[in-house]
Amino acid sequence: MVRGALEAAGCRYTAQRAAVFGFLQQVKTHPTADEVYRAVRRDLPRISLATVYKALEALVASRMAAKLTNGDGSARYDCRAEDHYHLRDVTTGEIRDLSVEFDRELLAKIDPTLVEKLAHSGFRVTGYRLELLGRFAE
Repeated sequence: MVRGALEAAGCRYTAQRAAVFGFLQQVKTHPTADEVYRAVRRDLPRISLATVYKALEALVASRMAAKLTNGDGSARYDCRAEDHYHLRDVTTGEIRDLSVEFDRELLAKIDPTLVEKLAHSGFRVTGYRLELLGRFAE
């Protein structure tokens, strides 16, 4: 699966990329590149931070991971493929999944003509993301 998706996107399969993807699949959080680096380094002590960044970008290019950016330029990574919502702690930047069902009709519920209005202005909606901002209690 990893090899095929990477190669279909024009990216080489490497053990480092597989290890990064394996880590993303195991975690419930949405780690930063530094967090991925520290975790993957336990199994691959010679891996560099630059290699982790390249692996993450290859996984994003192959649509095996998503890069969740913040206004300050920081990013976290998510390999959950199905559409879902996020919670973002505005103090720490931590992102967690919101465990409610994704609603494909949400835009129509907000405004029944929104998608049509946007199409008339030249914008075609291909999807959407919802992120709730706040602070985790811990």
